[in-house]
Amino acid sequence: MDIYYMILYFFVYGFLGWCAEVGFAAVKEHKFVNRGFLNGPICPIYGVGVTIVIAFLTPYKDNLILLYISSVILVTLLEGVTGWAMDKIFHNKWWDYSKQPFNIGGYVCLIFSLVWGIACVAIMDLVHPLIHQALTFIPHTLGIVLMAVLGIAMFADLYVTASAIFKFNKRLASMEKIAGELHEISDQIGEDIYETVVAAMEKQEVSRQKLDVAAAEWKEKTQEATSGLLEKTQETASGLFEKTQETASGLFEKTQETASGLFEKTQETASGLLEKTQEISDEMRSRIGDLKTRYQDLSIKTPKVSRRLVKAFPKMESRNYKVQLEELRKKVNERRRK
Repeated sequence: MDIYYMILYFFVYGFLGWCAEVGFAAVKEHKFVNRGFLNGPICPIYGVGVTIVIAFLTPYKDNLILLYISSVILVTLLEGVTGWAMDKIFHNKWWDYSKQPFNIGGYVCLIFSLVWGIACVAIMDLVHPLIHQALTFIPHTLGIVLMAVLGIAMFADLYVTASAIFKFNKRLASMEKIAGELHEISDQIGEDIYETVVAAMEKQEVSRQKLDVAAAEWKEKTQEATSGLLEKTQETASGLFEKTQETASGLFEKTQETASGLFEKTQETASGLLEKTQEISDEMRSRIGDLKTRYQDLSIKTPKVSRRLVKAFPKMESRNYKVQLEELRKKVNERRRK
């Protein structure tokens, strides 16, 4: 078949495919959404798909069953290979049929393949004869000029879009890096506070043990004094009272001193913990604030092409930065609602 018409078919059906996608999105979302991969009004996968069907299946257009089955096979292969290739090149899954029954890797599924088959049969029998007839009225020279202009525009658009996608992936990588740094800082703050608290608890334990020892000595001395009272009944009551009072006074002073030391240690530990926390806060506050500002800038100040792609492919999934893509998609949707 004439390559001249093949190229024209590609542009015509690429444009009609774009119109179909935009129309479907308009009905679903009640607003205009450019659902094409490129910025311009063309969906290359539709242009390639229909052109392949025309090129290979025109001899069988009178056999509807063979035409339908062959169309299903061709468009399924094209959609699967295209989805897989775009996934490997850009590290993003642009559409996902994983929730549909009888899908293959989420790239293709049975129900949509059957629908594409019906669409191809309708195009071959009803639409294409009219399109071909219309194209024959275009002068050959004008057709070549149109193909050249449209081809240059499409490849320029492809370059801009591909560059934007690679920059978009770098943006997601930067967001992930910042999120990782914030997580590390959070872990470090928690670890520092934990170590300080453990040290405080150890000091309090030592002081508590000293208080227990003092209490034990108090008990022992009291028992000795009582035993002495029983053994030395001949001593005067006043002398015994003075001895007991002296022993009790000494033990009370020692216990009071130990308790006072425990209070001072606890107070010192609490003060140290407060100073440590304040020190961490002073050191980290500026760093955390800077990282959060950078993260917000990356998620909010998204380039126009990137925002368009996020809106055009609502089920797009990043292979490496899923969390960051969802955060960015959320920001884009919030911006749309304002």
